[in-house]
Amino acid sequence: MVQRILQPHEIESLDHVALARLRLPPRAGTFAARAQRLRQLAAGNPLGPYLALMAIVADAQEAAAGIAAVPPPDAQAIVLAREHRMPPLAAAGGQGQGTWHAALAALLAALQVAPGLPAAATAALERLAALPPHALDAQAQALLGGRDDEADLAIAPFLMAALQVGWTGQASQLAEADVPALDVHTVCPVCGTLPVASIVRIGGRYQGLRYLQCALCATEWHMVRIKCSHCESTAGISYHVAENETQRRETGEKSDGLHAVKAESCEHCHTYRKVCYMEKDMAVEPVADDLATLALDVLMGEAGYARASGNPLLWQGAQS
Repeated sequence: MVQRILQPHEIESLDHVALARLRLPPRAGTFAARAQRLRQLAAGNPLGPYLALMAIVADAQEAAAGIAAVPPPDAQAIVLAREHRMPPLAAAGGQGQGTWHAALAALLAALQVAPGLPAAATAALERLAALPPHALDAQAQALLGGRDDEADLAIAPFLMAALQVGWTGQASQLAEADVPALDVHTVCPVCGTLPVASIVRIGGRYQGLRYLQCALCATEWHMVRIKCSHCESTAGISYHVAENETQRRETGEKSDGLHAVKAESCEHCHTYRKVCYMEKDMAVEPVADDLATLALDVLMGEAGYARASGNPLLWQGAQS
């Protein structure tokens, strides 16, 4: 029997419980999987040394997540969030402030004994560790608010890593019922942060469904496919890939059009985000694969499209 492909409006009308509208992060394993994928992608990648550094950071995040005393979400905040259809762990406005300090201490401790850190990274970590509390909080708020001009870009990836541990730790303690469906579908329903990319999953309730992944707390939320994740337009959506033309010329290989990562562009808002396809590569991980496909970003920039949001581990100037 041939299975009919559901149209976007039909998917949206399905029972939200059966549809698995959310995938909250697990208590353990989120950062370990990211570290493994970063190492896998580093080989032969122009950004290889940076991917290897971020793999070390992700390993430290996994260690920090296991020992940091991240408090549970505030019960009253959950009640208010459900009442007003707002994110229960909103990053903006001070919610969650202070929950990541223990994560930062644990992350710095793990990185102090991590082998293979370049001198520039060690210097940045020393500067981060020396920040007084008021300056540390100001830097965190600049990152959470996307105010790059106020951020110390050298320490940004490491501080963001600590913020991720804090918010992911709290998000992992939520139940799906704690998280209301927001009126705005393009931000994380748990913390209100923009997604880094999306992933089309396989298996069980998730088969063939597209989820946006939060850049901060790693929560994934469902959005129908062939729909702009920035402006929600369903018209003028296109998909782009970065072909390895040199390799194809040398091997005579023909492109089959099957790529684990594609850029989804929108003609309405002229932005794009990447989509990772598990059916093409079971190991895809949105943060890692987005970071590793810089050639696709160059291609999209040359075509006149802007990124809808950045990668949490790569800030302006961080490539140097």
